[in-house]
Amino acid sequence: MNKVIGVTAKDDFSLELKFNDGSVKRFDAKPYLDYEFFGELKDPEYFQKVGLGFGTVQWPNGQDISPDTLYLESVAIPVEQTDDHRSVA
Repeated sequence: MNKVIGVTAKDDFSLELKFNDGSVKRFDAKPYLDYEFFGELKDPEYFQKVGLGFGTVQWPNGQDISPDTLYLESVAIPVEQTDDHRSVA
């Protein structure tokens, strides 16, 4: 299973993700924002509070997305076009 080892929240409600297989991908979270569970993520300040936990991304109030979903629904981006990621310490 691929695990998320780095994440950067973007202003367009996407996540730039680094996986343990070395791939870097972009995940568009906008389709999830209309679900009640993810409603708080519509707040740009709250969206930026994304962090890492248990091999995936999570927010302070418990929202998370399966690492398999993140990996399969993300689009690969060249490493040279990426930002720094919050990584596992």
